[in-house]
Amino acid sequence: MCKIFISADPASYESRTRSVRLHGVVTSLRLENLHWSVLEEIAGRDGMTVAQLIEKLYDELVADRGAVGNFSSFLRVCALRYENLIAQGLIPRDASVPIRSLDADRVLDGLHGLPQAAAVPRESPPPKRALN
Repeated sequence: MCKIFISADPASYESRTRSVRLHGVVTSLRLENLHWSVLEEIAGRDGMTVAQLIEKLYDELVADRGAVGNFSSFLRVCALRYENLIAQGLIPRDASVPIRSLDADRVLDGLHGLPQAAAVPRESPPPKRALN
């Protein structure tokens, strides 16, 4: 099983820092190269640069949630969520189909209509040994 994962190109999990401007304020974001690559694909689908996508995501997150916690982690989750939605057939793999052309409610309804993963059982603590 692990060979599937450990055979990944080490360059894909090297981190890279990029400076981006969010409404004129320069900030640095550090993500793994694979996440940057997925964000580039998402941005490209809608004719945006990664910086424009990041600013749009930031604005919509603030408008919806009122605050931004760990924005780098949010971007990682965005990249993983995008790939997961494609894998589930809820977003077309065809990168010529803009994300903005999709009905977000329909995509999310499809996500909620899928069977939920079974809860992962917690590991039981090892049995206590009787002291003789």
